[in-house]
Amino acid sequence: MSEAVTIITNATIILGNGQQIESGSILLAEGKIKAVGKTEEIAEQLNQLKNQYKESVTIHAEGKYVTPGLIDVHTHLGVHEEGIGREGHDYNETSSPVTPYVRALDGINPFERGFLEARKAGVTTVQSMPGSANVIGGEMVVLKTAGTIVDHMIVREPSGMKAAFGENPKRVFGAKDKAPITRMGTAALFRQEFIKAQEYLESREKGEAVKRDVGLENLVKVLKREIPLRAHAHRADDIVTALRLAEEFHIEITIEHCTEGHKIADFLIDKGVSVSVGPTLSSRSKIELADKGFHTHLALAKAGVPFSITTDHPVVGIEYLVTSVAHAVSDGLDEALAWQAITLQAAKHLGVEERVGSLEVGKDADVVIWSGHPFHIQNKVEKTFINGELVYKRVEN
Repeated sequence: MSEAVTIITNATIILGNGQQIESGSILLAEGKIKAVGKTEEIAEQLNQLKNQYKESVTIHAEGKYVTPGLIDVHTHLGVHEEGIGREGHDYNETSSPVTPYVRALDGINPFERGFLEARKAGVTTVQSMPGSANVIGGEMVVLKTAGTIVDHMIVREPSGMKAAFGENPKRVFGAKDKAPITRMGTAALFRQEFIKAQEYLESREKGEAVKRDVGLENLVKVLKREIPLRAHAHRADDIVTALRLAEEFHIEITIEHCTEGHKIADFLIDKGVSVSVGPTLSSRSKIELADKGFHTHLALAKAGVPFSITTDHPVVGIEYLVTSVAHAVSDGLDEALAWQAITLQAAKHLGVEERVGSLEVGKDADVVIWSGHPFHIQNKVEKTFINGELVYKRVEN
């Protein structure tokens, strides 16, 4: 770890937990946040910490904003490579409708351009996952957006098991005259595979000789609640089906997309489920998106449903994450809640809130300096730090 320390002083600091500090400072060292607070109140602490290191860099940030690194909870970053066409489409293993044995980690290219775009946009942590062609699509991973070896970028792996309800599995496999052709078929295949996993687990717990099955082993992680099921579901009825199946097998679940969540917001709060919403800036490209809009965010907020906001990169480019949130605020979403949807609440959605999501002492030094308020489109990311290292610096044209 570097022996240098970075101090950012006299900025407006958005902490990510709903609070904001005017004329604040933050100190980064050894990959962690070592101090944060009002400049005048922590001046002595900053000097003491600074003296413990051989080198220091002070960034004067008057008039600028400092935020936690942004988090996009639902992406295909690295498994869908930009600008190269079909060869970069590594996110849907469509050889079977049920592929719990695949891992997004094994298909991620850390040199893919999307990672650079993420850093330029202040996005420092993402969850990357298989696509939604399959009823059960495989394991996903949470990782930082800087690095050359994907194994060194991992924050949590696996971070969930992908499942998909609604039109996508029907369309992909119905075209091949294979199940599922209907929503009933999707639920039946899901139920069938989890019953197999239950039987596999029971046999292993009894000490019986069982031939190893990677797919069933991965589903056992879900049954044992080591990782959640993350269910692609746009329509209200598909969301309810996913939650019904989760209760049937007593598994932890998050709802991904939740396009019609506003229609059943009270039901969602009763179920205690966390959801990700988006991509709301996309077009209404299929029937499930007919009622897409920022009214979903407002209804979920009013009901108290914990939610994150996503681009579903590359459906909407990851560089537009903060733009998506700014539009939600423009449509009436509380600004503090909006920030949490891409910082602390997003971290909670992924189960990594002990490391990222807010500017607190002890957390990873993932920090972004903005030229002005991030929700004003003319303002830009000036610097992005991941684990205390400068990974992006804006160059003036």
